Amino acid sequence: MCFTSTPRGARLARRLVSHRLHEWGHPYNTTANDTATLIAAELTANAVRHGHIPGRDFRLRLTVNPDGTTIRIEVTDTRTERTPTLSTPTPDSESGRGLLLVAALAARWGVTPRQAAPGKTVWAQLVVSGRVQTVPGVAN
Repeated sequence: MCFTSTPRGARLARRLVSHRLHEWGHPYNTTANDTATLIAAELTANAVRHGHIPGRDFRLRLTVNPDGTTIRIEVTDTRTERTPTLSTPTPDSESGRGLLLVAALAARWGVTPRQAAPGKTVWAQLVVSGRVQTVPGVAN
């Protein structure tokens, strides 16, 4: 789904991830739901803060692998020149810890160039215990 590149858009995207995982068999307040929601929150906040171009939205994609044990969260923005990197913030820094959280919580994460348009996709994969059960009629 596309969301406006605003704090409200990031909040709505985060809520969508939590709701969708609940529908897929990982209820609210479970480790899988909370972890995926936190990862999505960090990636969407970064898209809004660092990948924002006026008038352009960011895109969120949430998928599950065929065996239902890996959730992939992808956030695509239109800013090409700002590629996220891990860094160690100073103790008094007010920001700069989001990707450290993603790296600590995700099994894998990375950045890929956007296909056929300017921008990039920042993605993270989360391995979950138990199979994700998708709901018929709900795209995954």
